Amino acid sequence: MSAPALPSPPAGTQELFGPAWAQARAYAELLVTQGVVAGVIGPREIDRVWDRHIRNSLAVSPYVARDARVVDLGSGAGLPGIPLALARPDLAVTLLEPMARRVRFLEMATGGLEGAVRIRRGRAEDGPGEFDTVVCRAVAPLVRLVPLAYGLLRHGIGTLVALKGKSAGEEIDVVTNAVSGGARGPGWAPSTMTVHDATWPDPATVIVVTWSGPSRRREPR
Repeated sequence: MSAPALPSPPAGTQELFGPAWAQARAYAELLVTQGVVAGVIGPREIDRVWDRHIRNSLAVSPYVARDARVVDLGSGAGLPGIPLALARPDLAVTLLEPMARRVRFLEMATGGLEGAVRIRRGRAEDGPGEFDTVVCRAVAPLVRLVPLAYGLLRHGIGTLVALKGKSAGEEIDVVTNAVSGGARGPGWAPSTMTVHDATWPDPATVIVVTWSGPSRRREPR
């Protein structure tokens, strides 16, 4: 049985990745072959690998500061972390993923990236806070993402940039109600939460949650 053919990328895709275009294309080819075998994307996603997955991942880029230390929470197939790292070589990107089979795929996908991307097997609750920005897509509702992201930030200061769908505004309302009601405690209360209808490079809905500090974590006694 022949391997699935990689669909042609939309116009302008090569320019988005610049010098990393060959690596971006190799990653797309891996997604539609070994990615399907590993179950990190479904076979019906092959025709949409560029617009729904790779280009869509870059919608987070305008909200990530230059030279930031970034963690892709629940990276799965490496989305949005790998496309972001390829398009933004100024970033230090870590892919955080708890499932062994997905980690094996990530190791294949990042094998030629020469250390530009780190992989960490684990959960958000396990790691120390050392990042400036948390990015993610299709991981969990915002009310669960917010405390997880807060725990990953260095000194509790930084940004969560989450790719979301049409329920983005409703999810912010749930978080606001949880904070005001004290359901989760004040330690992860964000400074701002905004919804952005991003148009670069493709339409997407992005929620940006910012903590401006100072940290409200309790230091161990």
